[in-house]
Amino acid sequence: MIKPKRLTRGDKAAVVSLSSGSLGEEKLIHKFDIAKNRFAQYGIELVAMPHALKGKKYVYEYPEQRAADLMQAFSDLEIKAVICAIGGDDTIRLLPYIDFDLIRNNPKIFTGYSDTTSNHFMMYKAGLVSYYGGNLMCDFGEYVEMNPYFKSSFENTLLNPKPTLDIPCSDFYACECDKVHWGIENMDKKPKLHKNKGYEILQGHGKVTGELMGGCLEVFTELTYTDLWHGVNWEGKLLLIETSEDDQGPDFLLWNLRGMAADGMFDKINGIVMGKPDYEDKYEPYKNILKQALREAGREDLPVLYNVNVGHAYPIGIFPLGLKYEIDCDNKRFTLLEQATE
Repeated sequence: MIKPKRLTRGDKAAVVSLSSGSLGEEKLIHKFDIAKNRFAQYGIELVAMPHALKGKKYVYEYPEQRAADLMQAFSDLEIKAVICAIGGDDTIRLLPYIDFDLIRNNPKIFTGYSDTTSNHFMMYKAGLVSYYGGNLMCDFGEYVEMNPYFKSSFENTLLNPKPTLDIPCSDFYACECDKVHWGIENMDKKPKLHKNKGYEILQGHGKVTGELMGGCLEVFTELTYTDLWHGVNWEGKLLLIETSEDDQGPDFLLWNLRGMAADGMFDKINGIVMGKPDYEDKYEPYKNILKQALREAGREDLPVLYNVNVGHAYPIGIFPLGLKYEIDCDNKRFTLLEQATE
């Protein structure tokens, strides 16, 4: 896997709308300005690609233009990072327009989560390490300030990467009902926070390592029809799973896990890294489903790290995909074992 270079002062980062075009809506365009000022504090210029701010209707109707923005961002030698504006639900429509050789030959930082999972699998197919977490509207453009947990992760992965990085569980969290609704009238508000429980090891002992790969569970249902999913060598991987704000019931998780078991996934991977659910009433049911599915598959020994600050959980970190991590089951620790960027 090709590891891109870190961001430094004087660099330029590009914003793309690869799924929803909500950033370009009149009510939400202020999010771009907030994020632009945040990047400027690090000496980085944030620019929007030609179609990124054209609004929801245009972005939906022209997936080929979304892909063109992505390809232009990767081919532009001045641009060092590509930041997704937000998720959505149809990034998979870009697949016919992706030039994998162009991405491979012009490696740079790529961030986002949720529906952006499809793009991360595209990056993986191109052989590029990408960074799950950190979209413009939720994280870089957060009201009042970037959450300190996210800010620390951003700095320790994309700006000043460490040789190894211990990834702690956030002390606090917010659920979907606690988050601040977007609108200029709410720019001075912060989400309501609750004391977090810390990491949980649902099963497994000792230490296990593997390259992290995965993303948003709902997007897996689209990916499994393509070679983006089947082209991944899952042998020895740590499978990353997180769920969206769509509030999926426990059965949805169970059906997907059973499908993975039937495909032999659990006989290949070294462990599972599961994000904190966005809804508090799913916290315990998801735990039970994970254990049930693995018991059915005869893999009660497979390590499972639960309650990770990734994806739709708040706050979140930035997680390089395609790099090696360690789950220390006995000490409830999660560590990136190599430098996130060059």
